[in-house]
Amino acid sequence: MTGPHSSSEPDLTDIFARVDENRQEFLDRLFDYLRRPSISAYGEGIGEVAEYIAGVLSRMGLEARVIPTEGWPMVFAERHDAPGTPTVLLYGHYDVQPPDPLDAWTSPPFEPTIRDGRIYARGAGDNKGQHLAQLLALETTLSCRGKLPCNVKVLLEGEEEIGSPRMPDFVREHRDLLATDLVITSDGPVDASGRPRILFGVRGVLNFELRARGAARDLHSGNWGGVAPQPLWTLVQLLATMKDSRGEITIDGFYGNVLPPTELEREALAGLPVDEEAVKRSVGIKEFEPPHGRGVAERLSSWPTFTINGLYGGYAGPGSKTVLPSEAVAKCDIRMVEAQTAEEIFAKVKAHVARHAPDVEVVWHGGMDPSRTPLDSPFTEPIRRGISAAQEDPLLVPAMGGSLPDYVWTKTLGVPAFGVPYANADEANHAPNENLEVERFFSGIKTGAAMLAYLGALET
Repeated sequence: MTGPHSSSEPDLTDIFARVDENRQEFLDRLFDYLRRPSISAYGEGIGEVAEYIAGVLSRMGLEARVIPTEGWPMVFAERHDAPGTPTVLLYGHYDVQPPDPLDAWTSPPFEPTIRDGRIYARGAGDNKGQHLAQLLALETTLSCRGKLPCNVKVLLEGEEEIGSPRMPDFVREHRDLLATDLVITSDGPVDASGRPRILFGVRGVLNFELRARGAARDLHSGNWGGVAPQPLWTLVQLLATMKDSRGEITIDGFYGNVLPPTELEREALAGLPVDEEAVKRSVGIKEFEPPHGRGVAERLSSWPTFTINGLYGGYAGPGSKTVLPSEAVAKCDIRMVEAQTAEEIFAKVKAHVARHAPDVEVVWHGGMDPSRTPLDSPFTEPIRRGISAAQEDPLLVPAMGGSLPDYVWTKTLGVPAFGVPYANADEANHAPNENLEVERFFSGIKTGAAMLAYLGALET
């Protein structure tokens, strides 16, 4: 890769030493944060935690404020110490998932506990522990140097766990406030091998329902079978026109905007340490879904998917009931890759359904566009070198299989976006006993400081 490079090798000795000196204080502050519920699903503690973390940012020396939205508030902060250097926006979310089921937790979800070198609490890995590590990197740098090596903005969202419904409008409306050269998000896990990684993109997601209706009420299958339309068969036959046995999605025009991976992306995918037999064993499958010949990393990064999340109607209880149901529903999701969009794919789904089963209703349940940053971005090398200085050389992942609202950065703001996760691969985010390895919290603080140092030394 070519592009700008660091004019000098930053000396991080004092910053790393300060992190080591403050381990107990930093852990205590993380625990204080984790003890405060902030559950966006039903609003528990959201306002209080927004004010709390804004106060943390202010005491660090950033200009911070809570910005109301029609939903839960955003927390924004900034500090500009280094004219002529890049501006970095650090994104995270202060909301957490509900802790249910409570009886599955070994220790209470909002009473952080260390067991076997891991911090157990709701939000430990997703995402309070990870973005607090980023913030403590700022504080540690300021305490050692008196200023930051580059300009920094922070945006912490309160609705990520409910799908970020306000993010697209918020970013559009606050384009000037959020103006930046790049975005770094620390969320999700490191590679299963334990190595750090840089994520350059995410797949998009489209959620929708197919609803088929027959008679006005459920009917006796003996009296009405072969006479009245059968909604479940309508959906089964429709779905069979949308994906074939070879794994090919057959929605008309579906692949029209799929961009093939670049040469750099193909090289990066080939270099990822994926044990495919271990992947199969981990979930109890004998083979991957067709088409065969595609590696796991390539499947998750470069190809769209069509999944039936649920298909239901009529009777599903014990024994039998000879019923002809009056209604059937298929819940589906489609994962999209660059340069597909949720709006485009939903229009193609509707057009396909109108041709093959015109009486079936298609219901939109939300969408999020994919995002992709080129691997040869001028910011890749300083980020990579910063991670290497604090940990080890990271893996480069063109796109993760899941979905995040990164398109608001790459498409709305038009800037590159990088994911640099700190959590262990088995963090159990969204599940009982969510956890973050203690050492990964501290290496996250060091990594955050190192990335900023290398970005600040960028020679353009």
